[in-house]
Amino acid sequence: MISLFLLAYLIGSIPFGLLLAKVAGYGDIRAIGSGNIGATNVLRTGNKKLAALTLLLDGGKGAMATVLVFQIAPYLCCGSTPQFRSFFGLAIGFTAILGHNFPLWLKFKGGKGVATTLGVLLAAVPGAGLAACGAWLATAILSRISSLSALVALTTAPLVTFFVYGPGPAAVCVLITLLGFIRHKDNIKRLLKGEEPRIGKNK
Repeated sequence: MISLFLLAYLIGSIPFGLLLAKVAGYGDIRAIGSGNIGATNVLRTGNKKLAALTLLLDGGKGAMATVLVFQIAPYLCCGSTPQFRSFFGLAIGFTAILGHNFPLWLKFKGGKGVATTLGVLLAAVPGAGLAACGAWLATAILSRISSLSALVALTTAPLVTFFVYGPGPAAVCVLITLLGFIRHKDNIKRLLKGEEPRIGKNK
């Protein structure tokens, strides 16, 4: 069991934003903007395609960690209830999110895990994942503030999870949301001051 969570952590800890930026010739992405390794900071290089690829890969690794563990550990889910499968998928996914946020290779200084979280949600609780993605997109279009969009999506996820998948999965989803809010604490301060930069603008 422990090895499954370790595998999910290692998958989640792959720093795609950092790797892609270096390959594209932008150097260390942590030296610009917010200093994070996620798609929003990659977008500050001005390369939208690179940012989109980072978003897809970061989301993909969250989904892959969840689905892969389901595939290699069928005995844990075979014959179980849908609520248990959702609960277990989110628990594994949460470990992948921790890997992105606190990667061993980068001295535990990673990103904020929004894309990875959305990938986990889509794989473990698809209905809640789609609702969270919709909330992110709608807020991004209206406000053009990435952090606000992330916070709205993170808030939406446990609510939908509770009503569609039950209290067990929702409890794990609440932990994921709390982690996301903690990682966005500086953004929340800037939002309250009206100082948070908009999508596509340099910080």
